[in-house]
Amino acid sequence: MFDVLTIAALADELTETVLDGRIQRVGHLDARTIVAEIYAGGRRHYLIVSADAEQPRIYLSDTEPSFDTQLVTPLLLLLRKYVRGGFLIGVEQPPLERVLRLSIAKRLRPHNGAVPSRAADAAEPPDEEESEEEVDGDGLADAVFVHLNVEIMGRHSNIILVDDGGRIMDSVKRVTPAMSRVRPIHPRLQYTNPPPIERPDPRRLTASETTAIFAGESPDARLATVLTRRLRAVSPQMAREIAFRVAGDAKVQLAALGPDEWSAVSRETRNLFEPLLTPDWSPRIYRDDEGSVVAFAPVSMRHLAVERSEEEVPTISRAAELAGGSDESTPARHGQRRQRLVQAIRTARERIETRLSSLRAEGVKADEADRLREGGELIYAYLWSIQPGQRELAVDGATIPLDPALSAKENAQSYFERYRKAQSAASHLPELVTRTEQEAAYLDQLLTLAAQAERFEDLESLSIEWDAYQRTSGRSGEGKKPAKRSTPPRRPRPLYDDAGNAIYIGRSGAENDAVTFDLAGPNDTWLHARGVPGSHVIVRWRDPAGEEDEETLHRAAALAAYYSSARQSGTVEVDATRRRYVRKIKGTGPGMVTYRNERTLAVRPTDETALALVRERR
Repeated sequence: MFDVLTIAALADELTETVLDGRIQRVGHLDARTIVAEIYAGGRRHYLIVSADAEQPRIYLSDTEPSFDTQLVTPLLLLLRKYVRGGFLIGVEQPPLERVLRLSIAKRLRPHNGAVPSRAADAAEPPDEEESEEEVDGDGLADAVFVHLNVEIMGRHSNIILVDDGGRIMDSVKRVTPAMSRVRPIHPRLQYTNPPPIERPDPRRLTASETTAIFAGESPDARLATVLTRRLRAVSPQMAREIAFRVAGDAKVQLAALGPDEWSAVSRETRNLFEPLLTPDWSPRIYRDDEGSVVAFAPVSMRHLAVERSEEEVPTISRAAELAGGSDESTPARHGQRRQRLVQAIRTARERIETRLSSLRAEGVKADEADRLREGGELIYAYLWSIQPGQRELAVDGATIPLDPALSAKENAQSYFERYRKAQSAASHLPELVTRTEQEAAYLDQLLTLAAQAERFEDLESLSIEWDAYQRTSGRSGEGKKPAKRSTPPRRPRPLYDDAGNAIYIGRSGAENDAVTFDLAGPNDTWLHARGVPGSHVIVRWRDPAGEEDEETLHRAAALAAYYSSARQSGTVEVDATRRRYVRKIKGTGPGMVTYRNERTLAVRPTDETALALVRERR
């Protein structure tokens, strides 16, 4: 649906809306998608461009999407240097191409100049007062110019940063000469536009050209198929629209067309392309019977309106956003980021398991301390009988292995040295094993919460918690600063049952601590799936001095089961106890606790929707 008409409508919209705007932030949504925050007209706009093979797209959004602050690519580093802080000074579409060329001007500071500290694109954008700088001819005298070429061409889509001399700086997808002899895309190569296809120009199509095209086609061929194959820049959707306007049937065959229809083909084709000159756009979306948006276009498409519900929208960007189901904060948009976080935690968990195995092996050796001491004592007692090169000492019913390369005295000293090490290990191993097991349990909790995270704020909180763990465990690298929050910490929102009792769910280690020790009172009820990692669930009773309501308790237990690693089980055991019996485990990660005086409920894992819980008190 991103054909040349759509791209042209987008170019006009960008020119009208964000031209001369200041680019305040730039970052990734995923590896193939870039978002830029542009301040123009007194407000922020978000330009989303994607070279995803399945869903390439470009549009403006008024809603801030979720920047993936953990994803940094070579292209993004260049965009931060040459685009962030610059001004969008040009929007251009090469004739009949699905390409947008965005020109940016930026004054670069000298390397030894004072540069305000900005840790990452997730930081707060510049003040609006600073953003309202005007772009004038004198102000750009010392600017550096770059051009972002956005090519929306199906699986060949790409986003390419080019310098003012036309040389490629980098791209979302690099295309080697082995992949394409005609048009490789690689840093330091000269950028060229996609090669034009030598076909008739639909904007100037004449009746004689139409006759010549049809003359070489089979009468059984569909008109739409012929137009797509034989005319330049005509997409299948546009071709079907032309066919419908000509014959009232988008699937009409050439054999069904008479002389009048043949001459009408060129006229309707020119009419369809007329908004390229006017520009007179009227963006539409088309919904199926279930209300889902299944198509969009910058002008009315009559063949779609016959079968679908047509709805006019204010901009082509809004049409593209709706057609893509483009709520950039939906779980699907976070899949790659969540997967990277889960994989990083899983790798750390495997390292902990290896360390535990080593400690347990040391424990086995520590159990042999007494045997080593007795061996050393026996060797000393029988030094007189041990011959050079002897391999064992058999005495008092015991067999003591000897190293033939050592003297009898050196063998005894070796046994006592190993005894001292085993004895030292035996004194420290229990504490080390306990601490390592607690660390493994914490990573299990973090892994479960990350795998189940659905919202941007949950992933952001878990990412910050993961960074904190890496710093405290010494794996984040010296000098690495903590990641800045792009949003303030979110206070957990309660769910309410019919009686007005509030139920809180922790979605991260920090939230587990918060709901348990900050929000809950001593008489409130704490719940957690038994023996498995997961969320803390708190029931704040409307009457803390009263008895626990069993129905509410079972609802909360079902939530605790659902937000645990046992979510897929048929029945899950959940422990419940008063909050006053829950204690933090010192020296461990957030959310790690011990508890007592619990009782266990067997429940089926269920989410809040199925339990008919509401966000606001009724």
